Amino acid sequence: MEARCFVVISARPREESAFRKDVFVLKDWKFNISKRLSILLLVVLRLYSRTFRITIENEECWMDYLKSGGSVLLCTWHQQFFSAIRPFKAYEPFKPALMISKSQDGDIIARIAGKQGWQVVRGSSSRGGGQALREMVRRLGQSGLAAHIVDGPRGPAGVVKAGVISLARATGAVIVPFYTSADRAWYFRSWDRFMLPKPFARVTLRFGPLIPCPDNDNFDDQRFLLEATMRPYLLPRSRHGATSS
Repeated sequence: MEARCFVVISARPREESAFRKDVFVLKDWKFNISKRLSILLLVVLRLYSRTFRITIENEECWMDYLKSGGSVLLCTWHQQFFSAIRPFKAYEPFKPALMISKSQDGDIIARIAGKQGWQVVRGSSSRGGGQALREMVRRLGQSGLAAHIVDGPRGPAGVVKAGVISLARATGAVIVPFYTSADRAWYFRSWDRFMLPKPFARVTLRFGPLIPCPDNDNFDDQRFLLEATMRPYLLPRSRHGATSS
C-alpha cells in the first residue's frame, strides 16, 4: 500500500510538467496563428485602404504646434478609427504612442499598429489601465505625439472616458479631436456602429481645433467640453444593424 502511494505521489510532478508543457505549446500555437493573421490582415488592410480617395483637412495647425515643441494628443471615436490607419502611417517619424486593450482582438490590432510605426502601450480602462496610462505619459513626454480612442474599447458610444483628460493634464498636451467620414460606407451592428468605407469611397479625415487641458481647471468640465465638441461628429446610426449609405 505504501509503495502504491509513493508511485502516485512521485508521478504527479511529471504530470504537472507535461501539463505545463502542453499549455506552453498551446499558447505558442495561438501566438503564431495570431501573428500570421495580423500580417495577413495588414496586407489586406493596406490594399483595401488604397482604394480610398482620402482628403485631409486642418492638419497644419496642430502639426506646426508639434514641430515647434508642443505636445499633441490626437483622439477620435472608436467608430471612426479604421479610416485613419493608412494616413496615420505618415506620423511614424514622430514615434507616436497609442494605447490598445489587452483583449485578443487587441493583440491583432496592436501588431498592425506596430507595423504602421506606432509605439503600442497595452491596457484599457477595464484592464491594466493605471500602468498603461503611466507608460503613455512617459512616451508622450518623450515623443510629443500620441493618439487615444476616447470611448474604447467597449463604450458606451459617444461617452468620453477619463483617460484622455488624465493623459493631457499629466503631460501638458493639447487635445486635437479628429473625425473621419465617407460618402459611401457600411455601418455594423456593434456597440459603436463601426464604420467601414466602401471600396473607392471618398474619405475625409478632418482635424478639429487645439483644446488645452490645464491641470488647474475642473476635470469633469474638461471631459464634458470634449464630449460636447466631439459628439456631433458621430455618424448616423442604423436602426436595422449593418447598413450602407
